[in-house]
This record gives sequence, structure tokens and C-alpha cells, in this order.
Amino acid sequence: MTNMPIYEALAQAFSAEGVDTHFTLMGDGNMHWATAMKNIPGMTTVHARHEHCACAMAMGYTSATGKVGVASVTCGPGFTQIMTALASASRGGVPMVVFAGETPLKAKWYGQFIDQQPLAAACGAHYITAHSPERMYQYVREAFYVARHERKPVVIGVPYDLQKQPLPNIGAYKPSSTVLPQTAPIPPNPEQLAHVIERLAQAKAPIILAGRGVIWSGARAEVEALAEASGALLSTTLLGRGMYDHNPFSIGVCGGFARGIAREAFGQSDLVLAIGASLTYHTMDGGRIIPETTEVIQIDPNPIGLRDGLEAADIYVKADAKLTTMALLAALEKRGTTAASIRSADLARRIREEPADSIQYDIAPGTLDPRAVFAELETVIPSDYDMVSGSGHQSYFHTVMRGGEPTRYHAMRDFGAIGNAISYAVGIAAVRKTGKVVLFEGDGSLLMHIQELETLKRHGIKMLIVCSNDGAYGAEIHKLREDGIDDSGAIFGRPDFAEIARGFGLRGENVTTLGRFRDLLDEFERGDSTMVWNVHMSDLVVNPRMRQNVKAGHGAR
Repeated sequence: MTNMPIYEALAQAFSAEGVDTHFTLMGDGNMHWATAMKNIPGMTTVHARHEHCACAMAMGYTSATGKVGVASVTCGPGFTQIMTALASASRGGVPMVVFAGETPLKAKWYGQFIDQQPLAAACGAHYITAHSPERMYQYVREAFYVARHERKPVVIGVPYDLQKQPLPNIGAYKPSSTVLPQTAPIPPNPEQLAHVIERLAQAKAPIILAGRGVIWSGARAEVEALAEASGALLSTTLLGRGMYDHNPFSIGVCGGFARGIAREAFGQSDLVLAIGASLTYHTMDGGRIIPETTEVIQIDPNPIGLRDGLEAADIYVKADAKLTTMALLAALEKRGTTAASIRSADLARRIREEPADSIQYDIAPGTLDPRAVFAELETVIPSDYDMVSGSGHQSYFHTVMRGGEPTRYHAMRDFGAIGNAISYAVGIAAVRKTGKVVLFEGDGSLLMHIQELETLKRHGIKMLIVCSNDGAYGAEIHKLREDGIDDSGAIFGRPDFAEIARGFGLRGENVTTLGRFRDLLDEFERGDSTMVWNVHMSDLVVNPRMRQNVKAGHGAR
């Protein structure tokens, strides 16, 4: 036997996995482990005000670093609070490990008892019941292996009383990196490659759609060069946003958040070559953005034929994005000219000058058109800021802003849950430590976890929050209005978020006129604390995605 309690040994094992930051809300079931983690040299501990938020912060950390996010919660009600976070992480393929307490093994009765494993399984998370002292190190190694290799959330459940027992002499901890498979990039099949080359050469209106896989494989420059050689337009998935905004023939994001010119271009396309893009329901806009007559070819190491209820592509090339792009580029350069004719000086002008959405709306006095607000912010927010996207109706308007680095764009949309983004942004800001993080969020979503403003104040974390405050649940009012139903139940009035921020010891400013954002950014950067811009938005402007959805029957297709 050793003299080290199990909770301390487990903390040391987490550290050996490379964990440098963890997010927690302490209770009986996790307080000893969380304290041991806090006392590890070089460890950053962020104490959230809600268990869900601790997990969402860990997810933000993962988005910023690419590493496994770590959170911890207590048993029973502490665990049931994180169901939405676990489901969101599972749907989004986020590698996360949650250390969760379990009720004491030796207790005759415990008021907070609940069977936690079925709840985690229902959310798509992997649950490890850690009840054997001799296997404690195996549990931790399995957790990080599954999180990394399968890209999913994992929960380690350890009974409260067992954690305080001494660890048996089970030897040194071996991290999951010792068993993770190391594989080489997959080259393309020659016959499929020949077909893709032929189609690219013959297509008159080709579009190359790049996803995060292009970034991960280091193929950004090669993909842009392939577009130049083939005469194709460039587009990206939401998480590739900004990748090619510098290119005059980049039409921006594909899917529900596409600009008007992008929808027009996809409607005219005869070939879409998707590289490192998973072709989700949102990227395909429910099957509406790409015509059925357009051939779609997907290049991906793990292509999925049926994705989110839709046929993803016509042809699947199971291969590495960079190796395939390089081979295509070499072949096209050798071949010479292609049939592409979609590029023109007029199209480049339209991409550069046309607004994302040009439908006219009447704007009530004292409120702002969100499209005008974010057109101004596009010229104000520096390109080296991390941009965090909230959910809901307001999310379209900031998504079409151009500029910025795709690895600094963060969104958690896979489960469709609002209320996540402030915590997600805290996790990013906690690891960046630069103050250059901006959260774009709506009023209803922000209020769900407004208590995390206290976390920002207590930990001295600086970030900017731009609240699109339309005084309502935006998606719901537009759906109700379309159906001709009373919308008053979704309208709540505009809370004074500037005053709320000041109440937490932070900074806040109400914004009801355009032209102020440059000065407000200077004020934000001069200070050392989080600042909230409470922007009074019109509730009459309906984003293009919502206009299409209400016509289709609120998501029917």
C-alpha cells in the first residue's frame, strides 16, 4: 500500500495526461480531487458557478487548444446539471473528460443517489464506473484514450468514500499517449483521383468547399492553389469561416448562414468538391443550398454516406485532404486549361460589395438593424481576436462578418442548445490570457447563465461580450408571427445588461446608435476587465435562414 489517497493519485494521473487547466464546481463528491488538482504546480483551476458551465468551459478550452478539456462535478444533482453539456459535446465530437463524484459505496442511504451511467449513455457519453482501487490508473488511461481516439466526452465516476482510501501499490502511471495508434495519412485511390481530375477539368461552375479537415491536414495553401488552377470558387463550412476571405473569389460560408451571393453561386454550380468537410445538415442547409443536379465529391479520411438524414455526396474519396489536393493540383497544372467560366471581374465586385442580405425592413426608433451593426463591427473587431458565436436567431448576423482566422472562430451548434456560449467563451479566454476574445450572444441565451459574469470578475478574466438584445426569443417570435399567432409570450423587454455587468463589478455600455464601436473598442482595450456592449437590436429583421425555415415549416426541410 502507498500513503497517497486515491483522489491525489488520480489528480497526478490527469496531470501526466498533459492537463494544465480544469474547470469545476465543487461538492462532496469531487472536492478532494479538485483541491489536489489545484495544488499541482502550473495547474490553472477555474471555479464556475454552475456545473453545466464548468463543462462548457472545458469544451471552449478544447476549441482553443485542440487538447482534451477537463471538468469536474459532484454526484447526484451536480451530475444531472450537465446533461445538456454532455449531449452538446457528444454531438460536436468534443474530446472531454469529466471527473464526477459518485455516492459513497458504504452509505446505507444517500439523498443524492442516482444511477449516473444511464444518464451519460443517453447523452452519448462514455461512462467509466471506477470502483476498483487496483484499476484506478486504467480508468484514467481509458478515459483519455476514448476521449482522444473517439472524440467524445467521457465521465469517470468515483465514489466519494473510495477516493479517500490509500492507493494500492500499482506502479507508475502510463498515459494514454503510449497506446494511441499512430497512423499515416491515407493517399487517394488512383482511379477515383482520375475521375476527380476529369470532373474538375470539365466543370464550368465548380466550387471547392473547405472544412476544418483542410486546416488539420495543413492544406490551406494547396486548396487555394487548386481553386486558382481549376477556376473554382472557394467556400467554407461554418468552422472554416474566414479561411479564404482574402481571396476575391471566396463566397464565404456554405449552408444556413450563407451570404446571398453564395446561395446564388451554389445554385449555378455543376460541381462541388468538398475537402475535409463533413457535410452536415447545417452545411448542406437541409439539402437546399446545392442543386440535386450538381455533382458533389467528398474528400475525407472518414466519409459518411448518410449524414443527418441526407445523402452527403455522390462520390466519396477516403483520403487525406493535403495528399489528395496536392495530387489534384499537380495533375491540373500539367493538364493546363479547364472549362471553368464562373469567375469574372463582375462576380469579384459583387462578392466584395454586395451585402450578405439585402431585404428591406422598417427599423423602430431607438433600435438598430443587426446587419448594419455587424457590418460596422466587421471593420472594428481586430482579426487576431477569438470570436465566439452564440446560438439562436442572432447568430446569423455576426457569422457573415468577413475576416478573422478560422482557428480563432468558435461555435457550439450541434445540439441546438442556447445558453452555452458565455461559458464556452470563458474557457477560451482562460487559456488565451490575452483579453482578445469576443462573444457574440443574444439576450435570452446570455441570461441563462448570467451568473458566470461573477466567475469572470473573480478570476480576473478579460473578454468582450456583444449582446444582441432584441428583448425576446428571436427565433420564436418570428415563427409565431409567420403562423399568425400571438407572440407576446416570447417577448420579455430589454434588460439593461450594461447595468447588470456593472453590478458584477465589470464594465458595460448601452448602444442605441451606430458609429460608436471604434471608440468603445478603444475603451475596452484600455481597461483590464470584461466589458458588455448591450446593443438594442430591432426585432423586426428576420435572418435569411429563418425566412427559409418558416416557409418550409420550421425545419421540415
